[in-house]
Amino acid sequence: MSLSVPQDDLPDWLPAWCAEVLGNEPVEVVFERRSISAVYGLRLADGRDVVVKAREDDGRAASCVTAQTRLAERGFPCALPITPPVAVGALAVHAEESRPGGDLLRGDSPDIAVHYAAVFARLMAELTDVTVVPPLPNPRWARWDHTDPGLWPAIDFLDERDQSAVPAYVVDTADRVRKRLLATDLPCVLGHADFEAQNLRWHDVDVWAVHDWDSLAWQPEAALVGAASGTFASASPPTLAPVESSAAFLAAYQDLRGCRFTEEELEIAWAASLWAAAHNARWESLHGDAPVSCDAVRAQAAERLRRAKA
Repeated sequence: MSLSVPQDDLPDWLPAWCAEVLGNEPVEVVFERRSISAVYGLRLADGRDVVVKAREDDGRAASCVTAQTRLAERGFPCALPITPPVAVGALAVHAEESRPGGDLLRGDSPDIAVHYAAVFARLMAELTDVTVVPPLPNPRWARWDHTDPGLWPAIDFLDERDQSAVPAYVVDTADRVRKRLLATDLPCVLGHADFEAQNLRWHDVDVWAVHDWDSLAWQPEAALVGAASGTFASASPPTLAPVESSAAFLAAYQDLRGCRFTEEELEIAWAASLWAAAHNARWESLHGDAPVSCDAVRAQAAERLRRAKA
């Protein structure tokens, strides 16, 4: 449902940006979401519905928008960008076509995992011939490959909190996972690093839209697939899929891509399946949130680490 725009509710720069770059000012706000990025669904004066995204300009935006454009032009189910990223102060801002509708596909069973794996396999196949500057640094929740001191990537607003709140088993899991991931020299590829249920929409079991292309990463294929096998069921709050569902995801992905992971690749996939959960568990602990990811890590870490040989 759209709401009339009180212009004061939008950032000061946005109406003028729309007028200059898109040719019309917004007259309605269809939706507004704020997380790492700010996302505005707008209806313009000429009747067009567009989505404007603004995020900190960390040098990743151009590569992410270019890759999203290539996929949309080839018919992959994602919104088509209609502008390149434009610098607005410290922000990188771009607009894309609105792609509303569709439903969440909920559940974490092996059968559901296979549906998600099919989308991820198609996504990764489409990205194989997309050439962009690697979108580095990788998203912070996937940044096991950071070069900052210590276990976790430097995130000031997390680092300034009392780290003793993070359970020892979460820290140990993250440490073992990271060491296993850093020990590989598998080549890096482009892939989606926030493959969560909340970022996809479906018509029954047919995917309608994949969102959040800001979250592309440059990591080994096995790590990207493994991470997706753990996160695919996450809506809000994020969680970790059951081990058997991650196994079904990994098997289906290999079948659909017509390839078999080596023993090392499977180990890397299982290791990567735990990193986002460990990051989320740390977040929960530092914020006093319900221990959804903490409980999942406690219950599943031993088996996933065993499969990772970590």
